[in-house]
Amino acid sequence: MSAYTSVLEVGSPGPELMTSPIAQEVPGEPVCHFNDRSFANAAYVRSGVELLKCNYSVCLRQGGSDPDNS
Repeated sequence: MSAYTSVLEVGSPGPELMTSPIAQEVPGEPVCHFNDRSFANAAYVRSGVELLKCNYSVCLRQGGSDPDNS
Protein backbone atom coordinates (compact mmCIF):
# COMPACT_ATOMS: atom_id res chain seq x y z
CA MET A 1 0.00 0.00 0.00
CA SER A 2 1.27 3.47 -0.89
CA ALA A 3 2.17 5.95 1.83
CA TYR A 4 0.19 8.59 -0.08
CA THR A 5 -3.28 7.02 0.06
CA SER A 6 -4.36 9.52 2.74
CA VAL A 7 -3.33 12.56 0.64
CA LEU A 8 -6.23 14.91 -0.14
CA GLU A 9 -7.63 14.57 -3.68
CA VAL A 10 -8.05 18.09 -5.13
CA GLY A 11 -9.26 17.20 -8.62
CA SER A 12 -8.08 18.68 -11.89
CA PRO A 13 -7.10 22.36 -11.90
CA GLY A 14 -10.17 24.50 -12.61
CA PRO A 15 -9.44 27.02 -15.39
CA GLU A 16 -11.17 29.87 -13.54
CA LEU A 17 -10.02 28.92 -10.03
CA MET A 18 -6.84 30.17 -8.34
CA THR A 19 -4.22 27.42 -8.63
CA SER A 20 -0.48 27.78 -8.05
CA PRO A 21 1.79 26.78 -10.91
CA ILE A 22 2.90 23.16 -11.06
CA ALA A 23 6.61 23.29 -11.77
CA GLN A 24 10.13 22.23 -10.83
CA GLU A 25 11.38 25.62 -9.54
CA VAL A 26 10.65 27.20 -6.13
CA PRO A 27 9.76 30.97 -5.95
CA GLY A 28 9.09 31.64 -2.24
CA GLU A 29 5.52 32.27 -0.93
CA PRO A 30 4.41 30.51 2.30
CA VAL A 31 1.36 28.73 0.78
CA CYS A 32 0.19 27.12 -2.46
CA HIS A 33 -3.24 27.44 -4.01
CA PHE A 34 -5.15 24.72 -5.81
CA ASN A 35 -8.70 25.32 -7.04
CA ASP A 36 -9.14 28.30 -4.68
CA ARG A 37 -7.90 26.35 -1.63
CA SER A 38 -4.73 27.23 0.30
CA PHE A 39 -2.21 24.60 1.37
CA ALA A 40 0.73 25.10 3.73
CA ASN A 41 4.31 24.64 2.63
CA ALA A 42 5.21 20.91 2.54
CA ALA A 43 1.56 19.77 2.24
CA TYR A 44 0.83 16.95 -0.21
CA VAL A 45 -2.28 16.79 -2.42
CA ARG A 46 -3.39 14.52 -5.24
CA SER A 47 -4.71 15.79 -8.55
CA GLY A 48 -6.08 12.72 -10.28
CA VAL A 49 -3.19 10.25 -10.26
CA GLU A 50 -0.53 12.93 -9.80
CA LEU A 51 1.03 13.56 -6.37
CA LEU A 52 1.91 17.23 -5.74
CA LYS A 53 3.83 18.86 -2.89
CA CYS A 54 3.36 22.49 -1.91
CA ASN A 55 6.78 24.11 -1.94
CA TYR A 56 6.76 27.86 -1.31
CA SER A 57 3.88 28.79 -3.69
CA VAL A 58 4.60 26.17 -6.34
CA CYS A 59 3.01 22.73 -6.61
CA LEU A 60 5.92 20.39 -7.34
CA ARG A 61 5.28 17.09 -9.10
CA GLN A 62 6.30 14.20 -6.86
CA GLY A 63 5.24 11.35 -9.14
CA GLY A 64 2.21 9.13 -9.48
CA SER A 65 -0.30 8.53 -6.74
CA ASP A 66 -2.98 6.26 -8.12
CA PRO A 67 -4.78 4.87 -5.03
CA ASP A 68 -6.33 2.11 -7.16
CA ASN A 69 -2.90 0.81 -8.19
CA SER A 70 -0.80 1.30 -5.05
